[in-house]
Amino acid sequence: MDKLKDLAGKAGGSGQKATEGSGGQQDYVDKGLSAAEKKFGAGNVNAETNEKITDKGRDFFEKQTG
Repeated sequence: MDKLKDLAGKAGGSGQKATEGSGGQQDYVDKGLSAAEKKFGAGNVNAETNEKITDKGRDFFEKQTG
């Protein structure tokens, strides 16, 4: 489980939101969600909405994995 946390930390930074202090760049999860929305025809979804969705998913993942 620690390896998974380490990989998630490397992929998403140091647990900080991608928009904080990085000029609004998206992390891999945000990019993946945007790509899935484009592929399945969800239309143009607000980046802030995507950030909230991915943050909730990340929080849920962290609660489940410890």
